[in-house]
Amino acid sequence: MTAPTTMSAAAEDVTPPSPPIARRLPVVSTYHGVALTDDYAWLRAGNWQEVMRKPQMLAADIRTHLEAENAYTQAQMADTQALQEALFQEMKARLKEDDSQVPQPHGPWEYFPRFVKGGQYAQICRIPRGGSADEAQVLLDGNKEAEGKTYWDLGAVTHSRDHGLLAYAMDDKGSELYTVRIRDLATGENLPDEIPDTHGSLEWSSDGRTLFYIKVDEHQRPLFVYSHVLGTPISDDKLVYEEKDAGFFVGLSATQSQKFIVIDIHDHETSEVHLIDADAPEAGPRVVTPRRVGHQYNVEHHGPHLIITTNSEGAEDFRVVAAPTSAPREDNWREIVPHKPGRLILDASVFRNFMTRLEREDSLPRIVVTPIKSTEVVHDEFLDLTGEHTIAFEEEAYALGLSSGYEFDTNRIRFTYSSMTTPAETYDYDMATRERTLRKRQEIPSGHNPADYVTRRLLAPAKDGALVPVTLLYKKTTALDGSAPLFLYGYGAYGIAMPASFSTARLSLVDRGFIFAIAHVRGGKDKGYRWYTYGKMKKKKNTFTDFIAAGEHLIAERFTTRGRIVANGGSAGGMLMGAIANMAPDLFLAIIADVPFVDVLNTMLDKDLPLTPPEWPEWGNPLASKEDFDYIRSYSPYDNVEAKSYPHILALAGLTDPRVTYWEPAKWIAKLRAKNTSDNLVLLKTNMGAGHGGASGRFDGLKDTAFNYAFALKVAGVEG
Repeated sequence: MTAPTTMSAAAEDVTPPSPPIARRLPVVSTYHGVALTDDYAWLRAGNWQEVMRKPQMLAADIRTHLEAENAYTQAQMADTQALQEALFQEMKARLKEDDSQVPQPHGPWEYFPRFVKGGQYAQICRIPRGGSADEAQVLLDGNKEAEGKTYWDLGAVTHSRDHGLLAYAMDDKGSELYTVRIRDLATGENLPDEIPDTHGSLEWSSDGRTLFYIKVDEHQRPLFVYSHVLGTPISDDKLVYEEKDAGFFVGLSATQSQKFIVIDIHDHETSEVHLIDADAPEAGPRVVTPRRVGHQYNVEHHGPHLIITTNSEGAEDFRVVAAPTSAPREDNWREIVPHKPGRLILDASVFRNFMTRLEREDSLPRIVVTPIKSTEVVHDEFLDLTGEHTIAFEEEAYALGLSSGYEFDTNRIRFTYSSMTTPAETYDYDMATRERTLRKRQEIPSGHNPADYVTRRLLAPAKDGALVPVTLLYKKTTALDGSAPLFLYGYGAYGIAMPASFSTARLSLVDRGFIFAIAHVRGGKDKGYRWYTYGKMKKKKNTFTDFIAAGEHLIAERFTTRGRIVANGGSAGGMLMGAIANMAPDLFLAIIADVPFVDVLNTMLDKDLPLTPPEWPEWGNPLASKEDFDYIRSYSPYDNVEAKSYPHILALAGLTDPRVTYWEPAKWIAKLRAKNTSDNLVLLKTNMGAGHGGASGRFDGLKDTAFNYAFALKVAGVEG
């Protein structure tokens, strides 16, 4: 290992650079009779909640250490400056700078976001229905709003149903504490109504006089739904719903019919829905069916009926039922789409004449359209199953997104299709005539020929015999003799599936000879709901062994060789990175961990952190259960760092990140540096002005990606 120096010396222009060594201040805590010693607990700011709102309040010794780490990383990466710039410029050249989404119609208008040349942030615009782009009205200009700010993010944005007002939420620190403002679209001026410390979505009442929003508690958890009547003081806002259980989060949405505002209360395995009549916002919410552990459901509306997607009665991959709006209790539920094992119903949308389902089977998504036969639900007579049809595609692996738009009385839906080789294509689809209309094809200004690339889907045998899908992208000219470096991405948590979608940025790696792969490991819902449950709680280690198995299989199939794989994952996928670094370090050349959730045990033991109680159903509750404590401790990346030869490691953090706090990667890197027996790089880069998502501007985000890719190319010895 390189000889250490002091933190102050590391921050200076030292040649050759030496890594900062964090001081050890052991803190001992005891749980279930087990003593835990944390040498680097001091990196956790005691005033972390204040730092989220005022980053300048970070303690001087912690700031000094993080800045020393940044200086060391910058020095180690100095030889890639030209490469980083080249990567950034080619990634930027693939973006159409003056791009816009296809407008979505709503009554007399069509709404859409667009970018202008040189702009980092989107403009929110509208045109008259059927109008042209030169008639666009700019309702909100993100570039103007972000002027003078190092970070700016537009959260929820929604127009009132009479099209006269725009409510929007913005965060200028990266801490996900959003301030809501309301704009008069006739004058372009903001109303005096301003609501701080909100979270999540916004919904209008039918008359556009009442705005519903979510407030957070002192631990930054979204637990309170409020209503604000325009023109009244914020202090008079009415508490509509309060969630008493800190283990649940609250969300807001609306049914496609716009008849109901939906309050969704959920953790990772249980949900409960309350409805507010949008025409009577003062009436308050009523529950559809009370929560019970393990029951998940969501609600749509059609005439006198609620259409409910549910996993009740053992429907692991979900089914669809209908119930009277006036009496939606479960004994009135009537099945209209049965459960089919292995066919996961992801979403159901209901229009006046059709119902659509987005579902996944055999790792591939599809859209199913079913005509509505009758509003009188008698067993299966609500739907015309003879007219049911599927929108599907033929590539080995692809991504499919469905947008229901703003309108209920329509035969049109919109979907977006892409694959690892095919840029995104946006279609309007007429559910009655089954006609597809291509509305937009993603432009690559610098040029892209899909025929130059290959997309493959392999199945890697896991440790227990399960078959793990792996999606590959590489150039046709890449030699498949094991000599190529391979970039392997994984996530595997919360049931989130990884789409095999198009990315302009990753072409910069593939064009330089890398093979890019996505391992669809357990913990996601890539192969149904059970694929998720077999990668959580006491089956969490399947996520890690699946990823290792994917790497081993790619080596066996001669796509690469041992020690030539660069692994990458972020957030919960960063936990995966930390685990595989401990479990199979010799398999990997390098590991890039974005905002990595690596201090799992300590975080799950800290009930005051924003996400801890809601996360217990995902990982286990080590406070309440010795068994959970032991299992988490057995894989928690930070707790399992030991003296061994680790691959190159780059960790990225955000100072104001409320999801994965900055001290998790900081502590992990400090411990790795103390234990690592190899001479490989161990680097930490903390964005001192951003949170979980990194830099907020689209070009600044590309610079972050260029930095990561330059690290991968550097350690792989690939010339720029």
